[in-house]
Amino acid sequence: MTGYWGKGLIGLGAIVALIGCGQELAEPPVSSVAEFELPIPISNNAVALAEGPDGPTLYSFNGLKSGKSWQDTSNAAFACIISIKECEEIAPVPVDEGRLASSAVTLAGKVYLFGGYTVAENGDEVSTPEVFAFDPKTKDYKRLADMPTPVDDMVALPYRGRYIYLVSGWHDEGNVSLVQLYDTEFNTWSVATEFPGKPVFGHAGGLANHSMIIADGVAVAGLVDGKRKFAAAPFAWRGDIDPGDPERITWRAVDAHPGGPQYRMAAMGDGDRGMILFAGGGDNPYNYNGIGYDGVPAKPTERVFGYDLKADQWTELAKLAEPSMDHRALAKSGENYYIMGGMDADQAVTARIMKFRIDD
Repeated sequence: MTGYWGKGLIGLGAIVALIGCGQELAEPPVSSVAEFELPIPISNNAVALAEGPDGPTLYSFNGLKSGKSWQDTSNAAFACIISIKECEEIAPVPVDEGRLASSAVTLAGKVYLFGGYTVAENGDEVSTPEVFAFDPKTKDYKRLADMPTPVDDMVALPYRGRYIYLVSGWHDEGNVSLVQLYDTEFNTWSVATEFPGKPVFGHAGGLANHSMIIADGVAVAGLVDGKRKFAAAPFAWRGDIDPGDPERITWRAVDAHPGGPQYRMAAMGDGDRGMILFAGGGDNPYNYNGIGYDGVPAKPTERVFGYDLKADQWTELAKLAEPSMDHRALAKSGENYYIMGGMDADQAVTARIMKFRIDD
């Protein structure tokens, strides 16, 4: 990553039409721009939902502010209370520099925040090792055991209310195939079965029950004039976890989703549906300003789709009213899914919070 920076920025969308199981629904699902927004525009932010003092609350950590320069990397944090439709700035992540491409996961009432990368004035980037547990009740951060291999732009997945997987991602000078496994009960790290696909950053995925889906991302495709060339990786892998040993994952390639690879989709596993959901994403790997590494501006997608774990196939679910890209994760409260911040179709950083539903 040294020598270039900014692996994505996101926008937000609203759903206006939905197709389920190949049949058009008579009534589209509820979808809208939420009636509240983040205090400032922020993109490439880590997102999670947890039970706060005032009920279900959306949290945003780190990210990139609207100036989109190295000086606009942020460690700011925000809490958005769903019931009263209000957002407030809370204590920042306790690090000296802003972070891009960090990940957040909620387990047992706490939000676990992993890594990210810093950007220097000369463009140098460093993957950071920090792990924090944020307590929504006290709004305090607790420093935990560092990642053995610092990664950013990885996929972070919760499992069984105890474990968190970090799948692939970028480490300082290149992508890694590691699947790092964090045990929240003992604050320890181990290594799970290695990711068999081409190592990537900016990929997306989710975990439901005992299975995960990892899709797309950006791979290093060689050197051109001494500089790395980046290319979209149009693939999907299914990882089935051994219920008796969380370090054992049986991986197999599955069909890539229709419509071509997307960069930095919002994604999550939904155990109730037995599905991994994906929304938005950019059609061209891009730098911090939303312009592709090839000089072509990235175009966000309006698609929402999912991988049905039982049927072992992709399902087209919805269409966003406004295309979006550069998300870290989806969040869900009740029947509503949320996307916080990001970039719009003009590569402008936004404070919008979008919500949508998917009818059965």
